[in-house]
Amino acid sequence: MKKTILSIALTALFTFGALAQESKSVKTSTVEWKGYKVTGSHYGTVNLSEGNLIFNGDTLSGGSFTVDMTSLTSTDLEGEWKEKLDGHLKSDDFFGVESHPSASLVFTSVTASSKNSYDVTADLTIKGITNPINFTLGVYGNKANATLKIDRAQYDIKYGSGSFFDNLGDKAIYDEFDLVVDLEF
Repeated sequence: MKKTILSIALTALFTFGALAQESKSVKTSTVEWKGYKVTGSHYGTVNLSEGNLIFNGDTLSGGSFTVDMTSLTSTDLEGEWKEKLDGHLKSDDFFGVESHPSASLVFTSVTASSKNSYDVTADLTIKGITNPINFTLGVYGNKANATLKIDRAQYDIKYGSGSFFDNLGDKAIYDEFDLVVDLEF
């Protein structure tokens, strides 16, 4: 009898826990990037092809996102210079979009750091190379935002990198670039 009651209690607990977890798909998003070089910077956007955040009640517990690398575009230039930069960023010198049309981010650990803030560890995959990344995600109602700093050298993106080449002078492009992400789910 005790085993039966314990079994029923555990089944109810696990069933309730599974039911309480909810995956919320991203309805709209803005992902802006900014890359830096010795002589200035460039910025633009890239689109999510899909994404979701997982909640256990009101508490964030996970998430995953797929980025459409073919949508990568600069927004600080126009005309011929924009076309050249967009093409170069999509080439094998940078993101190799023909061979790697998507990138992904999968949460591996989420810890609440305050009422609306979470410390997230995730696996980021770019060009088929996966590395862990840490960032803070803010969640406010049905919106979330984060700023990520990514080291492109970890993903074999060598062009103009002082980590791979010497004597670049003012042609050097810094390894770290920023992503500013705003989500609505």
